[in-house]
Amino acid sequence: MTDHPIRFFAEAAHVRRLGLAMLACTLPKEEWTHEAHLSTCLWLIDERPDFDCAAELPGAIMRYNESVGGQNTDSAGYHETLTQLYVQGIGWFARRCAEQDLLSRVNALLASPLAARDWPLRFYSKDRLFSVEARRGWVEPDVSPILL
Repeated sequence: MTDHPIRFFAEAAHVRRLGLAMLACTLPKEEWTHEAHLSTCLWLIDERPDFDCAAELPGAIMRYNESVGGQNTDSAGYHETLTQLYVQGIGWFARRCAEQDLLSRVNALLASPLAARDWPLRFYSKDRLFSVEARRGWVEPDVSPILL
């Protein structure tokens, strides 16, 4: 995969604004970056115990995608297996991260192997991960078990 520089956050308030704007479907599309995806999930786990990420994040992402003109199809938009994999991984990270404040935790997450764009390929072949089946529902890994 292509290397991307890590875009760390300078303020926890920025993480919170991103998450709130995504949920409200007011976040500009260009701000819904890889880092925004990961930080929003960690923010939800850390500060929104009323929000069940595994159950509610799929609908929130689909609504957001549609709000910025995207579609949730067999080839674009929402991806169930990726979402649930990251919910599991970020949940594991949140339980084990020693940092106490949100900003430190988010930036530690972004510096971790879990934030690498190819992290899901440790568990899935490209063919399986990018299949219609994986986009539409959870599929079990075919490369390695998910051991977090």
